Amino acid sequence: MMKSLRTFIQIHRTVKQHATRFSVVVVILLFGLFLEAYMHDFNLVYITLFFVFSFAFTAGPMGVLNIGSIETKFLKQGRFFVKEEGLIPLRLHNNTKTTVWAIDVFYDQETSLPLKKLAPECSVTLQLPYMPEKRGFFTYEGCYMESKYPLSTARLTKNVEDEFQGLAYPQPKGRPLSSFLNEKENHYGEEKEFDGLRVYDGSQKLSHIHWASVAKGEVSVKTFIKEHQTLQLVFDFKQAGSDDEERLSQLCLWALSCEKAHLGFEIQMPHKRLSTKKETIDEILSYLAKY
Repeated sequence: MMKSLRTFIQIHRTVKQHATRFSVVVVILLFGLFLEAYMHDFNLVYITLFFVFSFAFTAGPMGVLNIGSIETKFLKQGRFFVKEEGLIPLRLHNNTKTTVWAIDVFYDQETSLPLKKLAPECSVTLQLPYMPEKRGFFTYEGCYMESKYPLSTARLTKNVEDEFQGLAYPQPKGRPLSSFLNEKENHYGEEKEFDGLRVYDGSQKLSHIHWASVAKGEVSVKTFIKEHQTLQLVFDFKQAGSDDEERLSQLCLWALSCEKAHLGFEIQMPHKRLSTKKETIDEILSYLAKY
């Protein structure tokens, strides 16, 4: 008994209680029933008063145990890019032998993700949207849980004490990798097989224009599969844009495009040469993010 009481006290300290409109209704109802019972001495009023008081009294501890028994922890995974929405995984674990009901996880002051129920001794992972405003390290905090279980007579909240530490990579934007390859076409392989059409963006050779599409009013160019890669792609930081942020965004886009196409590459930075032969893609992106 004493152990259960100590556990409840520890849980109660982590939960904050806030009044709701139903709290006022219950108080007015109890006061009205008390006056009615005092003035008229009706047994039915006494019974009703007893049940209302019992429900109101037990709802508080039930709600505290419901939300207070959840343990939370941020998980480390995924990539984050500036001004692009990413997902922060939050693990919720019910460490009791009873089901947890009606929890809302607020990741800002007005927006939440609902959790209808969580089975005993089970876990669930919620994906919280987050959009970094600038590159580099960031800390995500201020997330909290809320519940009005079981009778909405109180709004119970519990803060997520854990913090999420993340790294935001530069926003991937700029010229597509195909445009860069077209400029360096003679250096990065020979044309082998016809591989379809794509929209003409001004950087492709005029000899590749698909004249049948021009006759239809749509300017397209022919693309070819390269026979081999004669040289490794090399991107130069100083030639990637007009300022540092534009260059980092362009290099980030090309790095991701190369990763998708399974192409090796190098980046010549002012004080270091990055290469997929020595670093992973995430290590290269991390260097760009912290530059």
